[in-house]
Amino acid sequence: MPKPIDQEVSLLSASRNGLLYLTPNDWTLVIDKARRLHFKKGGILVQRGARTEGIFLFVKGTARVEISSPPGLRKIGAGEICGDMSFLEDAPASASVIAETEIDAYFLDHRTLYNLFELFPHLGSRFYRSLATNLSRRLRDMIVPQVQAPLAKAATADQPLTS
Repeated sequence: MPKPIDQEVSLLSASRNGLLYLTPNDWTLVIDKARRLHFKKGGILVQRGARTEGIFLFVKGTARVEISSPPGLRKIGAGEICGDMSFLEDAPASASVIAETEIDAYFLDHRTLYNLFELFPHLGSRFYRSLATNLSRRLRDMIVPQVQAPLAKAATADQPLTS
């Protein structure tokens, strides 16, 4: 029977919206240095406008991401991360993240991550590549539905009416 940590490494490394370029060895290093946290339903992981001192790696549960502009909600769950934009920019969070169910997550603070990257530069490279891919995907997911709706409307306007 696999150990719980092996199951979590498998879940985190298989997530399409996680840090997909990290190797199993990278994950073992990251999890070894991370703090395991638990949030109850309704718990706030990230508060918009507040500084987040690191990133969260979800291993269980779901949370909603509340974005004020453009208005919207996004759901995140096991294998995904949050706090990445604040981490990259060393700036206050741009959205709030609130637990919709009980959540288990690993938390990595800035200093711990930077120390890992100094010891293992290739881990840092794969980590940042993963973050860039995730941010690109999220931006694309926000843009594409907004672009496709007017295009679909314009396409149907050009079609002749049939009875």
